[in-house]
Amino acid sequence: MISTYSFEKELLPHSDRLFRMALRITLDKEAAEDLVRETLLKVWQHHDTLSEIDNLESYLITICRRLALDYMARKERDNVSLDQVDIDAADASVSPLEKLSRDDRIAWVRQLIDTLPEKQRSIVQLRDIEDKSVKETAEILGITQEDVKTSHHRARKTLRAKLQEIDQYGL
Repeated sequence: MISTYSFEKELLPHSDRLFRMALRITLDKEAAEDLVRETLLKVWQHHDTLSEIDNLESYLITICRRLALDYMARKERDNVSLDQVDIDAADASVSPLEKLSRDDRIAWVRQLIDTLPEKQRSIVQLRDIEDKSVKETAEILGITQEDVKTSHHRARKTLRAKLQEIDQYGL
């Protein structure tokens, strides 16, 4: 049986990754927070079986992703831009103009990621932001490794083309 200490030690450190996954799917901060709580509650309710799980992080992300997809199916709403997440602390060697330019570029990338289909959005989140391997991403999403590679390539190609279009023609 898992104790409160074990819960805090084993499950809570994964909350940030769960939140980012839920946020990437729902594009709603409050909903993502609720989904993380729901995920942890579900796992806590079945804590007797946690010792049988090989990769706890993948298990948690899979549950959170499924809950987020169910939430989206219920909501059937349009995508909304992500709330701005704080970027790393300002670097003293960067001029304000360079910082503004970098921040604009990051905002554009976030907006462009939001326009991707859900599967590609999830793959970009796991591969590029969470630094998951192809194998881990395939396990979490329940798809083949080849599908992960193909979808990741297509997503990045789409993002690259849209960024080049913005760079050449502006908005």
